[in-house]
Amino acid sequence: MIYHVIIIGGGPAGLFAGANIRDKKILLLEKNEIPGKKLLLSGAGQCNYTNNMAISEFLKQYGSKGRFLKTALYNFTNCDVIDFFDRKGLKSIIREDGKVFPHSLKAKDVLEVLIDSVNHVEILTRTAAEKVLYDEDKKLFYVKTHSNTFASYNLIITTGGKSYPGSGSTGDGYQFARSLGHTLVEPKPALTPVYVEDYPFKELSGISFKNIKISLWKGNRKFNEFTGSFLFTHVNISGPVILNNSRYMDAGDILKINFTSLHNEEEFRVYFENLIRDSGKLSIKSALKQLNIPKRFIEKVLEIAGIDENILCSQLNKNYRKKLIQLFSSYSMKIKNLGDYHIAMVTKGGVSTDEVNSKTMESKKISGLYFAGEVLDYDGNTGGFNIQAAFSTAKLAAEAIERDIP
Repeated sequence: MIYHVIIIGGGPAGLFAGANIRDKKILLLEKNEIPGKKLLLSGAGQCNYTNNMAISEFLKQYGSKGRFLKTALYNFTNCDVIDFFDRKGLKSIIREDGKVFPHSLKAKDVLEVLIDSVNHVEILTRTAAEKVLYDEDKKLFYVKTHSNTFASYNLIITTGGKSYPGSGSTGDGYQFARSLGHTLVEPKPALTPVYVEDYPFKELSGISFKNIKISLWKGNRKFNEFTGSFLFTHVNISGPVILNNSRYMDAGDILKINFTSLHNEEEFRVYFENLIRDSGKLSIKSALKQLNIPKRFIEKVLEIAGIDENILCSQLNKNYRKKLIQLFSSYSMKIKNLGDYHIAMVTKGGVSTDEVNSKTMESKKISGLYFAGEVLDYDGNTGGFNIQAAFSTAKLAAEAIERDIP
């Protein structure tokens, strides 16, 4: 038997691709005992599957890969995703921050809708693809598993990346793509917390800051600046501003963090010097309350600076003032390492998008070969953007196959 389509990987992209190809012989191979295992982990089990942001703003959420995803995202938008689930009886809720969840706040309900949408697809679970071959003469793909070999006219690789390997995402698709002649951009963890050297903030776990500015330095060169919410944990630094920009970070890089509401170190210096001058009879701890910074963080900074929190502002010498200005407005942290794939939400890198048609998700090397979802070299910010991209790229691939198969 020759299938019209074989889909390798039963995550959001694989299921959605299958859901959008009708009246064809389709086989979906899933290595886990159930499809969508990783989807159950998304949004802390609540499944943040898209975002209410204007679709024109979506493109900015994928770094330099927004251009590649433009056709897919405009072809099947966030509104289309919400409508898809609504028509299936699963209402959505939109939070103030734009994140979209199922009304039930249960990822399993999203998965049930997707699985119900592929009842026309032959699904083999606990069936890992081990090898993929292409016969140029017959124009057929052969997918070998432990016990069988399956043939198809079209192949969609939707195996995901390497994040959360316990869910089955172990990078299998990268090897399949390489064996078919595709180039890989080296994968690395993304949307992941960052570990820094000599981390002194363990006891501040849970303390967060809104809209702080961080500059990333590589060597002696300022690479980029970011603004967003920041979080101390008991072992690392996190929060959207760290997670979203971890894609740019490497071990050895320096982060300079401005914990104040002032624009830069010089602006804070002027403000701070005036504050100290006008608060001569107050203790430094009392004066610093005016910064609207968490009290425990202020206490920790004073400890790091070696300054008695009860010292009067009038007694604060130049060296102490200089040290506090630097610690509050340009705190330097050296990156030790990024969180690994076990805690990273997504994977940066993957199948090179230079070798994939952005209008169809079809390989530029082999006709009938398609890619969708995280196996491709793109990664989005936190907030529902990665699942949306999985749906959108899968939809584009499915539509292309529908057009090509009589």
